[in-house]
Amino acid sequence: MKNFVVILLLSVASCIWPTSGFTPSTSWAVSRRQETNAGRSTQSLHATVPDLDTIALVAGQENYGLAVVLMGEAFWSFAKAPSVDHGVKTLVPATLAAVLLGVVSGPMVTSGDADSVATGLWIATAVSTAMGGAYLARCLAPYSPSPKEIPALGVLVALAGFFSFSQNLVVDGFVTLPSIPLPSIPMPTSDLSF
Repeated sequence: MKNFVVILLLSVASCIWPTSGFTPSTSWAVSRRQETNAGRSTQSLHATVPDLDTIALVAGQENYGLAVVLMGEAFWSFAKAPSVDHGVKTLVPATLAAVLLGVVSGPMVTSGDADSVATGLWIATAVSTAMGGAYLARCLAPYSPSPKEIPALGVLVALAGFFSFSQNLVVDGFVTLPSIPLPSIPMPTSDLSF
């Protein structure tokens, strides 16, 4: 039990604190250029090409790690109260999720092809969202043959997986979020030199 909880916590920590996309030497470097146009300054952003090798390494670890954690939770919960009904609630969703993560999404995110990586990250994001819903349903059920603490941690793991995969989609440039032009507000200045 202790080993499972330690592995679960380490997996959550690795999902919450991903290592991709925050240094200029990896996938997302932004250069800013100032232009003056009739006294107004504007900024334009230019994105460089993502480093697909780094993305493949990080997203692959997150993807396969989530599959292993999901199956570990399912086996542990089923072992606490083995029955057909409980097996359907624990083993079936986790097995489907692990197959999608390991057989479909995993090879896609590690392929090195930008379109394939993006599709694999979308699949992994959807799987982590679905598993979050399955864990939440198990937590809210009036009766559970196994303790509800582990599905509650499963909700956190699925949430961390969702944020990790969706962060990779945004940070690595596979999804562009809309932006609105903000008006410039004149700020008062004061001379603070003594």
